[in-house]
Amino acid sequence: MLRGFSGGVHPPEDKTTETCAIEIVPPPKRVCIPFSQHTGKPARPLVQKDDLVRIGTKIGESDGFISVPIHSSVAGKVIAIEQYAHPVLGSAECCIIESTDSDEWETNIMENQNYEQLTREELLGIIKEAGIVGLGGAAFPTHVKLTPPPEKPIDTLIINGCECEPMLTADHRLMLEYPTGITEGAKLFLKILGAHNLIFAVEDNKKNAAEIVKQEGVDVRLVKTKYPQGAEKQLIKALLNREVPRGGLPMDVGCVVQNVGTCYAAFQAARYQKPLIDRVVTVTGTGVKESKNVLVRIGTPAIDVINYCGGYTNPPKKIIFGGPMMGIAQYTEYVPIIKGTSGIIVWSEVPDESEDPCVRCASCVNVCPMGLMPTEIYAFVRNKKFSKAKEYGVLDCIECGCCAYACPAKIRLVHYLKYGKSEVWRLSKK
Repeated sequence: MLRGFSGGVHPPEDKTTETCAIEIVPPPKRVCIPFSQHTGKPARPLVQKDDLVRIGTKIGESDGFISVPIHSSVAGKVIAIEQYAHPVLGSAECCIIESTDSDEWETNIMENQNYEQLTREELLGIIKEAGIVGLGGAAFPTHVKLTPPPEKPIDTLIINGCECEPMLTADHRLMLEYPTGITEGAKLFLKILGAHNLIFAVEDNKKNAAEIVKQEGVDVRLVKTKYPQGAEKQLIKALLNREVPRGGLPMDVGCVVQNVGTCYAAFQAARYQKPLIDRVVTVTGTGVKESKNVLVRIGTPAIDVINYCGGYTNPPKKIIFGGPMMGIAQYTEYVPIIKGTSGIIVWSEVPDESEDPCVRCASCVNVCPMGLMPTEIYAFVRNKKFSKAKEYGVLDCIECGCCAYACPAKIRLVHYLKYGKSEVWRLSKK
């Protein structure tokens, strides 16, 4: 029996789209593709206004080690390079492309049936050039994650198919519909890392996906359905009973964790030379007429995706990119889909968000999967005692939202902890 991790919560799963097969959203008339879609330095623009591009044209070059290229998701004409709405940063430099409705791809994108014979270095180069990042949400450059330093040998590669966020089912559908591509991508990662063990982790509310992936001849382990089971450190603890040290990374305990969507993107890059120009997104919530799982081109405005799903039921009160626990509320329906967008949740109504005073019940402490004391850190942040917040581990917060979910006073604890982290980083840079 797996030991599991301490803390966590059990929000309603509400995975009503788990039976919805992936549909392809038609290419939009216009895309807005940010040069910053990954952890690290934004890509450096390679195109300018009036340039013509094809599907897969590299429009942004990686600008440093922790950076990846950006590619056009449509064929058309660049009409602007300018600041535009961004789902995470608020606004960022973007390439706006008017589509010509052509399906013309870059000429270097073609099938390589001998992709399994590629060397480790060739595979890393392909993954980097394809602009692949972690598709579980963090969007960390995959080629960097696959190159730990020599003093950090990796023995276990964990493929994360937990999808513990309520309402999201994009990874679930990927496992059901593309298990071969996912497992082939995982084997490429295993080859790059030189690891011995490959484990697929799937929550036990997705047994049908676990059975299908198991038929590919890989080790699949069911883990308890509990949020945030899909967080790297918690998943490693549940599967291997290894604890990532405070401030450390999975490679410190011999592990690398990759999302199933990232595996599939790597397979497509290795076999078909396809850059990361689309991804699967769950669209759901009380404010959208038809909940769906859809394959969407990067840069597609949210409203285009919502309209493909039948449009709004009523004027929306809130649009969230991601899941209900860790997602980010958007200020415009024209914000574009980026590589890290796993879901679009549209709410036709929102609950009362007024806060009451903390009652010192310790619910947030009991559910914190990182063993922190959110109520104490919250008090330090409120009083601008950022050095004390750092001492109490604010930088270890994974922003999962368990504390805010459990708080009877409805205190926006994650909001305060995120602010506290940003201030600690800002002051340390000074």
